[in-house]
Amino acid sequence: MNEINLVVKIGSMALIQKAENEIDYNIFQRLGGDLRPGMILVTSGAAEIGRLDYMHRAGHELGGITEEDKADYAAQGQTILMNTYRQFVRPEYGIRQVLVEHNHFNDPLRREHIRRLLTRAAGQGVIPIINYNDPVSDEEVRKMELASRRAEGAEVVECVDNDETAEVVASLVGAKNLILLTSTEGIYLDRDDPSTLVKLVSGSTLAEVRTKVSELMGHCSGASRKGANGARAKLAFALRAVEHGTNVIIGHARYHIADLLAGRVPCTRLGVNVEENA
Repeated sequence: MNEINLVVKIGSMALIQKAENEIDYNIFQRLGGDLRPGMILVTSGAAEIGRLDYMHRAGHELGGITEEDKADYAAQGQTILMNTYRQFVRPEYGIRQVLVEHNHFNDPLRREHIRRLLTRAAGQGVIPIINYNDPVSDEEVRKMELASRRAEGAEVVECVDNDETAEVVASLVGAKNLILLTSTEGIYLDRDDPSTLVKLVSGSTLAEVRTKVSELMGHCSGASRKGANGARAKLAFALRAVEHGTNVIIGHARYHIADLLAGRVPCTRLGVNVEENA
């Protein structure tokens, strides 16, 4: 039986050196070297890396409509993103790009097709790398499609935020753990004070975890970049994963996967009956 033990998601800002406007190859090297079959990577970064590549080549940023710029950057950055992962993932393992949109998860047949695709990879020595298909996604069309499904009373997912995509994927494949890699060490009571890192959000029941997450969300504000949804949204998606039986770790991308799973490095852990040190 093919088994997915872990879903890892990494955000755009964790993949670049913001001050230098450069790709952070150290992060790619560390993460790529850690990945194994039985893991799924959900990656952001195509649009941001495409923006950097365009700037370096043209000497300026695009100046058009924001959503169109994002699509153009993502189309330019997607190949760079995948090539960079391929450079650092161990050569004996294959990687497979899986570009998804919201309708792939809102339709039962498409959802099952993706589930089978991902679970097959685990037994084939291959690591799936998932990203939202920004180049062909139109925001207005997406909004209309989702509004129509909601009007029919259907539960919908949007998946524009890759934290949500990672949570949906973890639920789909029944992953035991979900790691959300960021440019911080986890969730803080005060985002300007690293000493306020919340190391554990757990309880003996799901209701207790929900209460603690709700309280913690009251301390969260701001986001790492324009367009990002910030720590509140990250906690909301993390809670949804916990509700589906997945333990969640939020931690810095500079740490190895094994160290985050074992609790050997600072991070925020969420789940029912989980401990600070695994």
